[in-house]
Amino acid sequence: MTHLPFEGLRVVEFTHMVMGPTCGMVLADLGAEVIKVEPPSGDNTRRLLGAGAGFYPLFNRNKKSLVLDLQSPEGKEAVLKLIATADVVS
Repeated sequence: MTHLPFEGLRVVEFTHMVMGPTCGMVLADLGAEVIKVEPPSGDNTRRLLGAGAGFYPLFNRNKKSLVLDLQSPEGKEAVLKLIATADVVS
């Protein structure tokens, strides 16, 4: 069985739009566990129309997604626990 170069690496991603999700996509494609943290309203790129309609599924493939309200005490506590387990936070 072939192993990917970044297997075992955990990335917690807070990015949106183009550059950040692209970086996370490459890391995930190379085997990293990428956990995308989204606000309760979801990533705005989920709602793009026209030429941007396929952006979200394309650039967030191979990632896990988690919704956290960083304005709430519970959300802050959860994100601090999550990033404590990360090798990379972006």
